[in-house]
Amino acid sequence: MMKEVWIAFGLTVFAGMATGIGSIIAFTAKRTNYRFLSVATGFSAGVMLYVSFVEIFFKGLTALSERYGDYWAHWINAASFFGGMLLIGLIDNLIPAAENPHETHSEAETMPLHNPSAPHPEFNVSTDVAMSAGTHDHSQHHKLMRMGLFTALAIGIHNFPEGLATFLAALQDPHLGMAIAVAIALHNIPEGISVSVPIFYATGNRKKAFLYSILSGLAEPVGAGIAYLALLIFMGGENGTFPSQIMGILFGGVAGIMVYISLDELLPTSRAYGKGHDSLFGLVTGMLVMALSLLLMK
Repeated sequence: MMKEVWIAFGLTVFAGMATGIGSIIAFTAKRTNYRFLSVATGFSAGVMLYVSFVEIFFKGLTALSERYGDYWAHWINAASFFGGMLLIGLIDNLIPAAENPHETHSEAETMPLHNPSAPHPEFNVSTDVAMSAGTHDHSQHHKLMRMGLFTALAIGIHNFPEGLATFLAALQDPHLGMAIAVAIALHNIPEGISVSVPIFYATGNRKKAFLYSILSGLAEPVGAGIAYLALLIFMGGENGTFPSQIMGILFGGVAGIMVYISLDELLPTSRAYGKGHDSLFGLVTGMLVMALSLLLMK
């Protein structure tokens, strides 16, 4: 059992640390490939939506049927699904977010991150003009630092349930967990950029911006570890496994969380970064890859 736990935890760490990849891209890439980010984020949404509705939701139903029978299993599974959506929705509304953590940063904003000699963008224009140009007012560093820290905090809190989703899926089925970990990792790359940009402009310190992006991603394995230990203490069996009804409820909730994240965060972000049908192309490709991988694992 411990081997499965460590594999699941390792996949959760991999998914969370992708925020650092986003930060590295912001500091090293000569140009930020926004169309790639659009397709990648759409791909992530496709994987998560497909696996939620086709695999995880029905895994929950199967587990619940063992304990409650077919009729009540459907009711409890549906309640768990919408309970997961309610949970992540409440988190979404309660966290302090100064700005949208998934907003697109213009090329003028990201250029000085990887090229110290590049001129800093003009931020002394009016808010309306700045926003129409795709930039933000960075004139007051303390306000910008506050925005960066709130963005990191918002992403960190969001990553708690994402970490639990990755961990539980990997614990039940490592192949499924790997697919979800890749999807969430792709989703975390633009989040790393979102944390790094405002903190860099507030401090001028690349290391500090990178550190905060890493800390926001660390919330995933930390959240998974805390949730697993709590479940093990209060609901776990003698050999470290969970009763089928508990796993069923958790799977239903995880499916709801992943659907909410896909519809509320990933697809709008993908649309913001992309052009034309980039978002849809990524979405359908993600679903197709997930479908093929599930078929090949049968």
